[in-house]
Amino acid sequence: MNSKRSSVSAAASRDWVVAVDMGASNLRFARADLAGRLGRTHAEQVRPEGGPTGVIEQIKAGIAVLAGSAPGKSTRPAEGRAGLRAIAFGVPSAVNPRSGRVTLANNLPGWRNIDLGGAIRSAFGVPVMVDNDANMAALGERWKGAARKAANFVFVALGTGIGAGVVVDGRLCHGRTGNAGELYRLNVDWRRWADDFGDTGYFEAHVAGLGIAAAGRRALGMRTRRGASNLVSARDAQFVFEAFRQGDLRARAVLERAFTILGAGIADLVSVLDPDLIVLGGGLTRGAPEFMLETVQRVLHRIHPDIAPPVHLSALGDRAQLYGAVFAALSAAGAS
Repeated sequence: MNSKRSSVSAAASRDWVVAVDMGASNLRFARADLAGRLGRTHAEQVRPEGGPTGVIEQIKAGIAVLAGSAPGKSTRPAEGRAGLRAIAFGVPSAVNPRSGRVTLANNLPGWRNIDLGGAIRSAFGVPVMVDNDANMAALGERWKGAARKAANFVFVALGTGIGAGVVVDGRLCHGRTGNAGELYRLNVDWRRWADDFGDTGYFEAHVAGLGIAAAGRRALGMRTRRGASNLVSARDAQFVFEAFRQGDLRARAVLERAFTILGAGIADLVSVLDPDLIVLGGGLTRGAPEFMLETVQRVLHRIHPDIAPPVHLSALGDRAQLYGAVFAALSAAGAS
């Protein structure tokens, strides 16, 4: 073997990138080599009480964990970063395609027009890519998941909120302001066109975790009490899914309504985009996956009996965003 080529290959194998999946509730970090193989990972809950500045410091510390700094010993960004080539983020917000700023993470207090990329770039001195989390998930699904053969598809991310990554002719569609795929304001009931949903929007109020949890509390006669937020959280719809799995008909009705509205919204996307494929991902897809797919497909085929595309669950599960961020970081490093 050529010794020069071997030394270059060995050096490349020591280089690495960081992927960060920033949700409304959790932060997940992954380290990958330049071949895209995942290595060390780290996860923790978002601490939103410190506002954007506090969360950015939390992110720096999480990256330091991947670099090998012992938690609690040192979280200075410069330590242990030898070989770090690029960092990429998926964030729960539209990202301005010109400035790279986080436009509005409506489920994180204070996250409006925040230069996350600039802050991390200054700390670590490497290229930083920031994009919407659903866009990152779409990249991951096309790279490693269910959409590898699809040139035109939509990844619908269902979690605390809802969003979508739209791929047209093999490329992400960001739109004029970066809001392409921001489904949370989609409205499928014209009678409520003038209602004020605040920073949430019609669709998120009905089909995402926030909306399902609220509907579940009403249907099941539950209230969020002080000290009981972990049991019946405004952000967590899992109690509805658990009741559904135990055969509770009230919970079934809540989910059937949410999934029917979801199907109608997806049918609107099909009318506009005519995609090859719809991929459903995010934490909510794990609660009642078969019932979700069955309901969405039924609605979609009723509205579009001739052109309804297949609907699949994500092949990457809750790692779609991480894989997409790895792909984006590799691209930023010139390694993809």
